[in-house]
Amino acid sequence: MRIRNINGTSQNTCKCGSWLNHWTKFSGQTVPSYCPAQGCFEEELVGAHVQKDSSSDNSWYIFPLCKTHNAATGQSLEVSDTYKLVSANVSQTCG
Repeated sequence: MRIRNINGTSQNTCKCGSWLNHWTKFSGQTVPSYCPAQGCFEEELVGAHVQKDSSSDNSWYIFPLCKTHNAATGQSLEVSDTYKLVSANVSQTCG
């Protein structure tokens, strides 16, 4: 699966305490041991705001990424499709 990081979203909050907690709660999955970006083995992950790459879907999602990939601007990332994208729209989830 290919995704793009959305930068400038750090001020957004939800009731889950962190975006990584939000992802865990609504994906039903456990946090990966390593960053799901292809070839990355970083262990400290955050809940990153992302969009699907090359898609007409402009929705925002939460996906676990390392801090380095979370800070990447304008890059298309190949990530493991083992992990689910979770809506970042709190009115549909924890709002």
